[in-house]
Amino acid sequence: MKFQRNVRFARGHLDPTPFASVFFCTLIFVLLASMVYVPGVHIQLPASSAPLPGAEGPTIAVALSANGTLYFKNRDIQPPELLERLKSEVARHTEPLTLVVFADKSVTFEQFDELRDLAAGAGVKQIVQAVQPRLFDTPPQPKQP
Repeated sequence: MKFQRNVRFARGHLDPTPFASVFFCTLIFVLLASMVYVPGVHIQLPASSAPLPGAEGPTIAVALSANGTLYFKNRDIQPPELLERLKSEVARHTEPLTLVVFADKSVTFEQFDELRDLAAGAGVKQIVQAVQPRLFDTPPQPKQP
């Protein structure tokens, strides 16, 4: 029996079919991923160029959408019920409670003011509005002694 000794691997022409099939499969995945439903309420926070404030002690978050709907602990809530829930949260904590408001940038001042009055009536001492940080913010440098 005689074996051929000069076998040449991968010397044929390049077939574009596998490359095209991988390309079209990737294209289908990208198109389908853009159509996936993302649950929740889309809130666009306003951008800020000022230094971002922080909150010491316990915090609680409330979201305010563009149409004026209030959200507390990932559920929509009516103002009277929110007042009762905030009062119970204030009573539960020994330190002053800080309310972080995630308000959409199209929320009017009147809507924000109603929420601030509601929180003040519940006994919340400090209210901080959440903002979007600048895109390329550099962290503050520590002070040299």
